[in-house]
Amino acid sequence: MNSRVKVFSLSLGLQTSKEHRSLRNFNRPYSHAHGGSGKKLLKQPRPHKPTRNQLREAIPFLDHIKQCQDPDEALSTFHRYYEMGYCLDYPSYASIIYKLARAKRFDSVDTVLNFLRTRDVRCQEALFVALMRHYEKAQLIDKAVVLFREMGRSFNCVRTVQSFNTMLNVFVVNDRVCEAVDFFKDGLKMGFKLNPVSFNIMIKMWLGKGEWEKARQVFDEMSERELEPTVVTYNSQIGFLCKRGDVDEAKVLFEDMVRKGKRSNAVTYALLMEGLCDLGKFKEAKKMMFDMEYQGCKVELVNYGVLMSDLAKRGLINEAKGLLVEMKKKRVKPDVVIYNILINNLCKEGAASEAYKLLVDMQVKGCEPNAATYRMVVDGFCRTRDFVGGLKVLNAMLFSKHIPRLETFCSLVIGLIHSGEVNDACFVLEEMERRKMRLNSGSWEILVSESCFNHEVVTGILADIVCFCE
Repeated sequence: MNSRVKVFSLSLGLQTSKEHRSLRNFNRPYSHAHGGSGKKLLKQPRPHKPTRNQLREAIPFLDHIKQCQDPDEALSTFHRYYEMGYCLDYPSYASIIYKLARAKRFDSVDTVLNFLRTRDVRCQEALFVALMRHYEKAQLIDKAVVLFREMGRSFNCVRTVQSFNTMLNVFVVNDRVCEAVDFFKDGLKMGFKLNPVSFNIMIKMWLGKGEWEKARQVFDEMSERELEPTVVTYNSQIGFLCKRGDVDEAKVLFEDMVRKGKRSNAVTYALLMEGLCDLGKFKEAKKMMFDMEYQGCKVELVNYGVLMSDLAKRGLINEAKGLLVEMKKKRVKPDVVIYNILINNLCKEGAASEAYKLLVDMQVKGCEPNAATYRMVVDGFCRTRDFVGGLKVLNAMLFSKHIPRLETFCSLVIGLIHSGEVNDACFVLEEMERRKMRLNSGSWEILVSESCFNHEVVTGILADIVCFCE
């Protein structure tokens, strides 16, 4: 078959030359296809409109990048396509930058950005917003500043208040207060129309510093600029007041919020409930859940979490368990956070076996434990010196692909040696070695000290542990 015909056939989904011939005959008059007189023509099929997937061309580079697990491999793929003369588009550049930034390969990110500077590619703001957030987490504030400044002139990207707010948050999160204040003041000069998110970031910053009056000044400035405060604006202030014990003042702010037509959410009530619980007013906090339902605000996990934490903190485990029953009645499904509150306090009270039963129960009910769940139960068994029980939970933890902390491993190894469970201790050491984790010198001193009480144990473990020494 002619190569161009073959390509055309494949684009139509035809797999063989026989099928192509069928299509060719199908489009001919009836007489040619079937030896007839030629008077009767076969009705032509109506062509199908191509779907979006058929119209969209495959981008080999994107497929390769998605398959690359190693950042170095992704970067070499980028260079290879560039050397082959491929003209990469915005999605291609964005995909490689996202992958490198997630791997914290910021030098390589700079390399790709330099390529992007020299290409006439119209970039979307979302790419630079995401990259600034990666710089924020890595505390690379100067890189974020340079990127923000160059977005328009070097990368053919229009900056909006979204990128302004992202940059402002970079300063706040990294405790660059003076720069945040100056940047916020210069927002209008730079041509940005600040929105409630901009003010919320500044309010959060001042509240984090304990500067209530300065936070209120920013709040008042919102009113001056005729910007409507959001529920986040109110929640941040209500939470601050409740944490410092000013629940009555927080209620006044809450009433002001309602009066101005701002609908409170479950978090608003949770903050007030937590403030009441801290003052020992559990019943009043519980009553607030009825009030919120009356106001048309659905009770959520965060509200039960506040009550659960307070009961567990006071050792009222049975009452805390009673909340689980109440949640079931109201069809509020407990999440891992709710279970962890109970499990943590059961372990602290020395009831590791009961905590283990709860761990099993949450799995039966479709709630998957996280690393913290397993760790708390293992540590709880170690505190009650039930190291075999701890090992059982450790095995389940490793099977679930969660990794314990070094301290958990150390406690378990030392406890198993002390209990004479040498083989189990060596198994734990092997699991540590597999994850490149080693006992520190202090743990080895305790291990040897514990072992020396029993010469048979010492003889049995010396050969086994030599390979694990630092």
